[in-house]
Formats: sequence, structure tokens, C-alpha cells
Amino acid sequence: MPGARAAVGDRVTLRTVEREDRDFLQRGSANPEIRYPMGARLRSREEIEASLEDEADRCLVCLDDSDAGPGQPEGDTRPIGAVTVEDAGWKRPELTYWLVPEVHGEGYGKEAVSLAVGYAFRTYDTPVVSARAYASNDASRGLLESLGFTQEGVLRGFMYVDGAHVDCAVYGLGREEWEKG
Repeated sequence: MPGARAAVGDRVTLRTVEREDRDFLQRGSANPEIRYPMGARLRSREEIEASLEDEADRCLVCLDDSDAGPGQPEGDTRPIGAVTVEDAGWKRPELTYWLVPEVHGEGYGKEAVSLAVGYAFRTYDTPVVSARAYASNDASRGLLESLGFTQEGVLRGFMYVDGAHVDCAVYGLGREEWEKG
């Protein structure tokens, strides 16, 4: 069950990942509609649990009923994805995110990433937040650009995804740009 609220938007809530959420995260990492576009390998529940011990700030993207409390939710909470702020302790934070396929195109991703950007700038003294998207992933690139991210470069042949090497676009969003909104 997702944990306490980290950030609240109009339609989604970012909640801390708890050990009980490893099954949801493992199903997401095993889902070909999520795993292949992300270039991620299949991971066991034990590997997912071990990854929860690193320094990243991990949140589930949730749809909360109106009676879901700020701590452990008392009402109905439905996880629909995950967002992570990685590497904030030693370089500029990098966002990663995914949503279950049945909610793609409904605007939840934009709201979740926006909440994560706000969280990163409130939590860390960093001038820039970054994210990456495969050059062929128009939806993810469009999401980042709609939030004000600027493409800073391309990592050629960055990952081997679904049988081919793919380029990866690197994006950055400065604190001042975000605050001007």
C-alpha cells in the first residue's frame, strides 16, 4: 500500500513507495508495454526490493479518493505509475517516470512529472533538474517540452531497446525557468 503523500496535484498524488509496493513495481517492470520503451531489463521482486535501498526518492503516482488521508491512505488509493528523483545527492537530479498503459494519454504523466519537478526544487539545492527520453518517444519528449524542459543533447546509440540501438535525448529545466512557469 502506498505510503505518505509527498506531493498532491489536482488529479494525482505522489506517495512514498513502501515495501508492500514491490509487487506493483515488479509488475510494471515486467510489462512489455512499459519495459521495452524504457529499455529496462526484467527484474525480480528481490531486485526491486534491493533497489528501494538506494538514495533515490521514489514515489508512486496514485489516484486517491477524496477520503484518502495524508499518511497511510485510509480511503481508496490506486497506483498508476512511478516517478523517481535519482542522483540528487551527488549531481543534478534526474527524473524517471512511467505509467501503466491503460492511463496513457490522460494527462496524468504531465501532472506527475510536474509534481516531481516541484518536489526536486523544494528538496534539493540544485540549479537544474534533468530527464531523458528516447529520441523516438514523441509522447515523453512532448511531455518534457510542455513543462519547459529544453533538449540539451543526444546520446547516440544510448540503449539497446527491443532489438535496436536507440538515441536518447537529454533534457534540462532550470530552477529560474520553472519558477517563472
